[in-house]
Amino acid sequence: MTDTHSDERVEILSEQELCRTLARLASQVLEKVSDSKALLLLGIPTRGVHLARVLAKDLEAITGHAIAQGSLDPTYHRDDLTRVGTRMVQPTDLPTSVEGRQVVLVDDVIFTGRTVRAALEALQAWGRPQRVMLLAMVDRGHREVPIQPDFCGREVPTRRTESIELRLRDVDGEEGVFLRQVIE
Repeated sequence: MTDTHSDERVEILSEQELCRTLARLASQVLEKVSDSKALLLLGIPTRGVHLARVLAKDLEAITGHAIAQGSLDPTYHRDDLTRVGTRMVQPTDLPTSVEGRQVVLVDDVIFTGRTVRAALEALQAWGRPQRVMLLAMVDRGHREVPIQPDFCGREVPTRRTESIELRLRDVDGEEGVFLRQVIE
Protein backbone atom coordinates (compact mmCIF):
# COMPACT_ATOMS: atom_id res chain seq x y z
CA MET A 1 0.00 0.00 0.00
CA THR A 2 1.52 3.29 -1.10
CA ASP A 3 0.49 6.70 0.16
CA THR A 4 -0.13 9.23 -2.56
CA HIS A 5 -1.21 12.83 -2.40
CA SER A 6 -4.28 14.30 -4.02
CA ASP A 7 -3.73 16.92 -6.68
CA GLU A 8 -5.57 19.48 -4.60
CA ARG A 9 -3.65 21.40 -2.01
CA VAL A 10 -4.44 24.20 0.37
CA GLU A 11 -1.90 27.00 0.75
CA ILE A 12 -0.94 27.46 4.40
CA LEU A 13 1.88 29.97 3.80
CA SER A 14 2.39 31.90 0.57
CA GLU A 15 5.86 32.67 -0.73
CA GLN A 16 5.75 36.11 0.94
CA GLU A 17 4.45 34.68 4.21
CA LEU A 18 7.13 31.99 4.16
CA CYS A 19 9.80 34.66 3.65
CA ARG A 20 8.49 36.69 6.60
CA THR A 21 8.25 33.56 8.76
CA LEU A 22 11.85 32.60 7.95
CA ALA A 23 13.01 36.12 8.88
CA ARG A 24 11.11 35.89 12.18
CA LEU A 25 12.57 32.46 12.96
CA ALA A 26 16.10 33.69 12.19
CA SER A 27 15.62 36.62 14.59
CA GLN A 28 14.22 34.33 17.29
CA VAL A 29 17.20 31.99 16.99
CA LEU A 30 19.63 34.89 17.38
CA GLU A 31 17.76 36.11 20.46
CA LYS A 32 18.22 32.69 22.12
CA VAL A 33 21.92 32.10 21.42
CA SER A 34 24.62 33.79 23.42
CA ASP A 35 27.21 33.65 20.61
CA SER A 36 26.13 33.35 16.98
CA LYS A 37 29.61 32.04 16.09
CA ALA A 38 28.92 28.99 18.28
CA LEU A 39 25.69 28.29 16.39
CA LEU A 40 25.40 25.08 14.37
CA LEU A 41 22.30 24.41 12.26
CA LEU A 42 21.69 20.72 11.55
CA GLY A 43 18.95 19.91 9.08
CA ILE A 44 17.03 16.67 9.39
CA PRO A 45 16.53 15.03 5.95
CA THR A 46 15.02 15.68 3.70
CA ARG A 47 13.40 19.10 3.72
CA GLY A 48 15.02 20.10 7.02
CA VAL A 49 18.41 20.06 5.28
CA HIS A 50 17.22 22.52 2.63
CA LEU A 51 15.47 24.64 5.25
CA ALA A 52 18.69 24.80 7.32
CA ARG A 53 20.56 26.11 4.25
CA VAL A 54 18.00 28.87 3.75
CA LEU A 55 18.11 29.80 7.44
CA ALA A 56 21.93 29.83 7.42
CA LYS A 57 21.84 32.38 4.56
CA ASP A 58 19.28 34.52 6.41
CA LEU A 59 21.32 34.37 9.62
CA GLU A 60 24.53 35.24 7.75
CA ALA A 61 22.82 38.33 6.30
CA ILE A 62 21.89 39.44 9.83
CA THR A 63 25.14 38.57 11.64
CA GLY A 64 27.64 39.38 8.90
CA HIS A 65 29.41 36.04 9.27
CA ALA A 66 28.88 32.51 7.99
CA ILE A 67 26.78 30.19 10.13
CA ALA A 68 27.91 26.58 10.42
CA GLN A 69 25.30 24.35 8.80
CA GLY A 70 25.09 20.64 8.09
CA SER A 71 22.78 17.66 8.25
CA LEU A 72 22.02 14.86 10.68
CA ASP A 73 20.24 11.71 9.51
CA PRO A 74 18.50 9.92 12.39
CA THR A 75 17.25 6.93 10.34
CA TYR A 76 19.24 4.26 12.20
CA HIS A 77 18.02 5.60 15.55
CA ARG A 78 14.29 5.44 14.74
CA ASP A 79 12.03 3.17 16.75
CA ASP A 80 9.23 3.15 14.18
CA LEU A 81 10.81 2.04 10.91
CA THR A 82 8.37 -0.82 10.42
CA ARG A 83 5.46 1.60 10.69
CA VAL A 84 6.75 4.54 8.64
CA GLY A 85 8.95 2.65 6.19
CA THR A 86 12.41 3.63 5.17
CA ARG A 87 13.89 6.04 2.70
CA MET A 88 17.41 6.19 1.42
CA VAL A 89 19.71 7.11 4.28
CA GLN A 90 21.33 10.50 3.77
CA PRO A 91 24.91 11.07 4.90
CA THR A 92 25.35 13.01 8.11
CA ASP A 93 27.39 16.11 7.31
CA LEU A 94 28.90 17.92 10.28
CA PRO A 95 31.00 20.92 9.21
CA THR A 96 32.49 21.14 12.69
CA SER A 97 32.47 19.32 16.01
CA VAL A 98 29.25 19.56 18.01
CA GLU A 99 31.23 19.84 21.26
CA GLY A 100 30.29 23.02 23.10
CA ARG A 101 28.15 24.27 20.19
CA GLN A 102 24.65 25.69 20.35
CA VAL A 103 22.91 23.29 17.98
CA VAL A 104 19.60 23.99 16.31
CA LEU A 105 17.98 20.90 14.81
CA VAL A 106 15.96 22.05 11.80
CA ASP A 107 12.98 20.14 10.42
CA ASP A 108 10.21 21.12 8.06
CA VAL A 109 7.32 19.50 9.95
CA ILE A 110 7.04 18.10 13.46
CA PHE A 111 4.38 15.44 13.74
CA THR A 112 4.69 12.57 16.23
CA GLY A 113 8.08 13.74 17.54
CA ARG A 114 9.72 10.39 16.82
CA THR A 115 12.04 11.80 14.15
CA VAL A 116 13.31 14.44 16.56
CA ARG A 117 13.73 11.85 19.33
CA ALA A 118 15.84 9.79 16.95
CA ALA A 119 17.82 12.89 15.91
CA LEU A 120 18.64 13.67 19.56
CA GLU A 121 19.93 10.12 19.97
CA ALA A 122 21.96 10.36 16.76
CA LEU A 123 23.42 13.69 17.86
CA GLN A 124 24.72 12.13 21.09
CA ALA A 125 26.88 9.80 19.02
CA TRP A 126 28.75 12.86 17.69
CA GLY A 127 29.51 14.59 20.99
CA ARG A 128 28.04 16.83 23.64
CA PRO A 129 26.69 20.19 22.49
CA GLN A 130 26.35 23.02 24.98
CA ARG A 131 22.67 23.29 24.08
CA VAL A 132 20.24 21.71 21.61
CA MET A 133 17.16 23.51 20.32
CA LEU A 134 14.53 22.53 17.76
CA LEU A 135 13.18 24.62 14.92
CA ALA A 136 10.21 23.37 12.88
CA MET A 137 8.53 25.28 10.10
CA VAL A 138 5.17 23.61 10.87
CA ASP A 139 3.87 21.88 13.99
CA ARG A 140 0.97 19.69 12.91
CA GLY A 141 0.23 18.10 16.28
CA HIS A 142 -0.36 14.38 17.01
CA ARG A 143 2.68 14.09 19.31
CA GLU A 144 3.56 10.59 20.54
CA VAL A 145 6.58 11.68 22.59
CA PRO A 146 6.91 14.82 24.75
CA ILE A 147 8.96 16.94 22.33
CA GLN A 148 8.07 20.53 21.40
CA PRO A 149 9.87 22.95 19.07
CA ASP A 150 11.70 25.93 20.55
CA PHE A 151 11.01 27.83 17.33
CA CYS A 152 7.93 27.23 15.20
CA GLY A 153 6.86 28.94 12.01
CA ARG A 154 3.20 27.95 12.17
CA GLU A 155 0.97 25.58 14.11
CA VAL A 156 -1.45 23.79 11.80
CA PRO A 157 -3.77 21.26 13.41
CA THR A 158 -4.20 18.41 10.92
CA ARG A 159 -5.91 15.09 10.52
CA ARG A 160 -3.72 12.03 10.27
CA THR A 161 -5.00 11.65 6.70
CA GLU A 162 -3.41 14.97 5.73
CA SER A 163 0.19 15.94 5.09
CA ILE A 164 2.12 19.19 5.09
CA GLU A 165 4.59 20.07 2.32
CA LEU A 166 7.28 22.72 2.55
CA ARG A 167 8.26 23.84 -0.94
CA LEU A 168 11.50 25.79 -1.48
CA ARG A 169 12.50 27.56 -4.68
CA ASP A 170 16.01 26.05 -4.93
CA VAL A 171 14.59 22.52 -4.75
CA ASP A 172 11.01 22.73 -6.03
CA GLY A 173 10.91 25.84 -8.22
CA GLU A 174 8.24 27.38 -5.96
CA GLU A 175 7.92 28.44 -2.35
CA GLY A 176 5.23 27.97 0.23
CA VAL A 177 3.69 25.59 2.71
CA PHE A 178 0.79 23.43 1.60
CA LEU A 179 -1.71 21.02 3.13
CA ARG A 180 -2.63 17.91 1.13
CA GLN A 181 -5.01 15.03 1.64
CA VAL A 182 -3.23 11.65 1.68
CA ILE A 183 -4.93 8.95 -0.38
CA GLU A 184 -4.16 5.42 0.73
